[in-house]
Order: sequence, then structure tokens, then C-alpha cells
Amino acid sequence: MTQQPTPADSSLAHAAQLCQRVVDEVQAVYVGPRAIPELLMVSLIAGGHALLEGVPGVAKTTLVKAFASTLGLSFRRIQFTPDLLPADITGTYVLSPRDGTFQLREGPLFANVVLGDEINRAPAKTQSALLEAMQERQVTIEGETRALPSPFLVLATQNPVEQAGTYPLPEAQIDRFLVRLLLGYPSAKDERGVLRRFLEGAPSARTMLSPDDVMRLRQLAASVHVQDEVIDYVVRLAAFTREHARVFLGASPRASLALMQAARARALMDGRGFVLPDDVKALAVPVLAHRLVLTPEAEMEGTRPERVVQQALEQVAPHRDG
Repeated sequence: MTQQPTPADSSLAHAAQLCQRVVDEVQAVYVGPRAIPELLMVSLIAGGHALLEGVPGVAKTTLVKAFASTLGLSFRRIQFTPDLLPADITGTYVLSPRDGTFQLREGPLFANVVLGDEINRAPAKTQSALLEAMQERQVTIEGETRALPSPFLVLATQNPVEQAGTYPLPEAQIDRFLVRLLLGYPSAKDERGVLRRFLEGAPSARTMLSPDDVMRLRQLAASVHVQDEVIDYVVRLAAFTREHARVFLGASPRASLALMQAARARALMDGRGFVLPDDVKALAVPVLAHRLVLTPEAEMEGTRPERVVQQALEQVAPHRDG
């Protein structure tokens, strides 16, 4: 088998250093587990979108804005509401009184990083327009298709579906998010840290990367080597979810691909030119759990998708060489 070339050690070390700088800078603003901004970095490098879920007031928006500030990319925010129209996010043609022609007024989707705040409050037509942008990196405005900037990253927040005015996202849209991050209430220590920082003045994150840096990180991640044994491990984890008695819809091949791409990004962040089974294990829950649809009986019993993925990790072992 022909093995693809892996990045040079110097490139790997520099990439890992850049990633750690970004995470450190986000942590200067966001008080919480380091794993959260690290997963946002994984999404950026892997070219995927991230969904942050938690009750209001746990710094979801603060986290996303801090992360976006470090990237050196264009950033726009969309506040999703029940009356939001597709044209409100994609843009629309308006009449120019000067020359009497229609010109496109681009919507907030025409940015490198888009914060979709409370995404599960928007109506179906608007969600459909967002889905096209997330999957195809393009929008359709009055029958005309226009490409979105590259790189393009959606960082969406959503409130728990039990709250008033929220709607469950369609399975097809949930599947387009590379990772889902669950943000809970901070510990007493972290909350004291939040209050102390804001008493001293609201901190802001500095720019750590350039657009060229982001594209270079993605190119390096694409050259990170994945052994057949790791690919087999990913496939068997996905198969476990499909065959589970409490799962109605298991992880799709798109989910398997997402897990592999995320594992490549994590390896790069660690300064490695190859993926380890530990990369897959560390990312399985945030990449796979939100894509599973449980049976009604499982939901009534209080079974969580995260528990199903955890069972897969406990019962499916990676094959070792030799």
C-alpha cells in the first residue's frame, strides 16, 4: 500500500504551537474546560461546523465571539427568531436609485465565521437556507447561486428544546454539525473567576491567526496519515450504534467521515503526522452522539445518546498491530 507523505516535523510543531496559542487566548476570556475551545479548533481545522448547547447565560455567545476574534477572519452574528426570513440571512436584491438597477445586498452568511445565536428558534424555511450554506458553502438568492467565502464556519448556539419557543432541529441539519458541545453551569471556582475578570473589565481576545494560517492548518490536517486499523476502528464504532437495540437511527457514513476528519485535526493539534485510536476515542462522543436518534422506549427510559457512544467505546476495541 502506498503511504501518503506526512507533514515535516517542523511544520507539525509550528501548527501545534499556533493551535495552542489560539486556545490559550480564548481561555483568557472564556472560563471553562479547556476541552471546549480545543473542540472549536478541531472544527475549524477539519472544516466542520460546531453546535453549542446549554441553558441561557452559560457564556455560549461569549465563547464563540472570543474564538472568532482570534482567527483573523470576517465575522457576523445572526440572532435567530421565529419571524426570521431566508432573505434576512442570505441577502436580497435591492433597487439602486442612482442607476435604476438591482444590486445584491449580501446577508450575514457572507462571512468566514458566522455565529448563529439560538439557532433552534428559526422557522423551517430559514433553516433550509442555512442548511444549504452549511452543506454546499453557497446560497441561492432569487434563483441565483452564489458561493460563500472560504473558509466558512458556522458556530451555532441552541437552547435546550424543553424551553419555550424552541424547536428541534431536523436530523439532516444536525448531521451537518461536526461536533456538539454541551455547556453546563460552571463550577463555583470557575464562576468566581468569571466574576473577578469582569469586575476588572470585560476581557477581549487578540487575533492569533491569519486567513493564510487557517488554510495552511487545513492543508496540513489533510496530509495527516490514517492507518487502516484506525479506519476499521471508526467503521466498527459506527456499526455498533446502528445495531444498538435502543437506537432508531445510528451514525451514518457521513458521521464516520466526520470522526476521521476530526481525529486528523486533533492529531495535528498535538503535533503528530498520524492519527491514534486515542484521537478517535476522545472525539467519538462530541462527533457522534448528536447524530443518533433513539427509540421512543429509550427516550422514555431516559437513555442519552452519549451513553450509547460510551458503550461503543467500552465494547469495541481498536485492533493493534502485531
